[in-house]
Amino acid sequence: MELYTAAQMREIDRIAIEERGIPSTELMENAARALVEEVRSLPIPGPGASQACFGTMLHTGDGHMPTPEEQAEFWAMRRRSAVVFCGPGNNGGDGVAAARFLLEAGWRVKCVLVGSREKMTNDCLEMERRLSEAGGVLEDFDPCGDDRGLYACYDVAIDALFGVGLNSPLRPDAVEAVKRMGLSGWVVSADVPSGIHADTGDVMGTAVKADVTVTFSRGKPGLFVGKGAVHSGRVVVADIGIPNSLYSEDGCRSMLVEREEILLPRRPVDGHKGDFGKLFILAGSRGYTGAAALCAKAAVRGGAGLVTLAVPEDIYPIAAVKCDEAMVWPWPEDDEAIVEKAMGCDAALIGPGLGQGQRAEGLVLKLMRELSCPVILDADGLNLISRHIHVLDERAGSTILTPHDGEFARLSGCELPIQDRLAAAWEFAQAHRCTLVLKGHRTITAVPPWGCFINSTGNPGMAKGGSGDALAGLTGALTVQGVPSPLAAVWLHGRAGDLAAEDKGEYGMTPSDLIEQIPYAIKELI
Repeated sequence: MELYTAAQMREIDRIAIEERGIPSTELMENAARALVEEVRSLPIPGPGASQACFGTMLHTGDGHMPTPEEQAEFWAMRRRSAVVFCGPGNNGGDGVAAARFLLEAGWRVKCVLVGSREKMTNDCLEMERRLSEAGGVLEDFDPCGDDRGLYACYDVAIDALFGVGLNSPLRPDAVEAVKRMGLSGWVVSADVPSGIHADTGDVMGTAVKADVTVTFSRGKPGLFVGKGAVHSGRVVVADIGIPNSLYSEDGCRSMLVEREEILLPRRPVDGHKGDFGKLFILAGSRGYTGAAALCAKAAVRGGAGLVTLAVPEDIYPIAAVKCDEAMVWPWPEDDEAIVEKAMGCDAALIGPGLGQGQRAEGLVLKLMRELSCPVILDADGLNLISRHIHVLDERAGSTILTPHDGEFARLSGCELPIQDRLAAAWEFAQAHRCTLVLKGHRTITAVPPWGCFINSTGNPGMAKGGSGDALAGLTGALTVQGVPSPLAAVWLHGRAGDLAAEDKGEYGMTPSDLIEQIPYAIKELI
């Protein structure tokens, strides 16, 4: 899914209206119809339906508790209802038009204006006129009113306060409106949940937490990164009539990676292990044998033909016992021998559990300088290279970095928390001519010159030590098999995590469970 920034969308809207002659009110009503279509498809009651309101509506006066069948009959027969919160801008106009369409469909509708009538746009005023002709009213919102119980009785709250242009915290009256929205059964946002930055996903003070977001024309980055990914709920992209020709591929710098974008090569029927790549892994240290073993196991599960796990001699017996399929190789005293071993492989993976000792540091720098094959840096490989960032810049071969936010802060010098993960990843990858996989909720992969790719798979059960080692190993495995970027590895890693969560649950699943699911995730694509 292509993602466009707020500035890009404003310019595309301008061209559509001013240069292509598409009436702005037509676009507004198309947006409202898409919003209403989604609202009308929601099951009633919603997940946030007020039990107090529910009880009041079903009260029989004789203490009888309605049976499940009686409750179902009640909800089927009653008139559905929606409260629409509108700002004075064009996003509010979408909401006013949606209120009219719901009213005409027989819904009970309350439509409120949050903000100044003097600031209403011409299109918003036109939608109010049409609502009035249909018998509806755009009421003024009273942020101090003692009417919270009234809002709790609506099946759906529509958030049409602010669109993609918001870049400052919500005003106090809007904050109160957000509180009342949360009392309804369902919350549906128009374009972007109010209070969420459309580009970064930041919560600007307070933000709507939507169950569904109907975004118009194209996806917005802020719906899929940062807290925006949490506040947006299920995202529906609605066509509102802007010609596809106005969307330039050159203008799209970010994309949501979904199953359809992941392609893996089929293995030839006459292939042998040498055809599927040789991966060299430099990993492990005293107390961190698990990281090395998990990395190697994920590489094997990812289909690499030959995996060599190079570990310090003092942990060799432990690593050898842990790994059956990977070839465990103890470091010799001669660093040149290690470099020579790595040169015989198609890619090198450096860092999981490696430690930050003097010899490890020297080996990392030597390998970075002398290897021409792709190098994947993870964990301590990243921490060590952060002290010598010039080595990264000087590399002739391709480099893939897989940091979490803390490691990225050491690499880049940025402060935590990272305010704009998309921009930070993109700027670093461009500046240092590398591919950057910034791990976390909705992992971001920056691939110059193409752009940033936001992953759509994964779950909180993966937030355990060892999950990153599995991703590094899977990335190495696909790299040696000729898959040019880590997008497939990131997606498959998250999908394997989702399969593990389905099987074991998020609390109890382990990185080993995730690794065992990698073949099944791959099988879904082949």
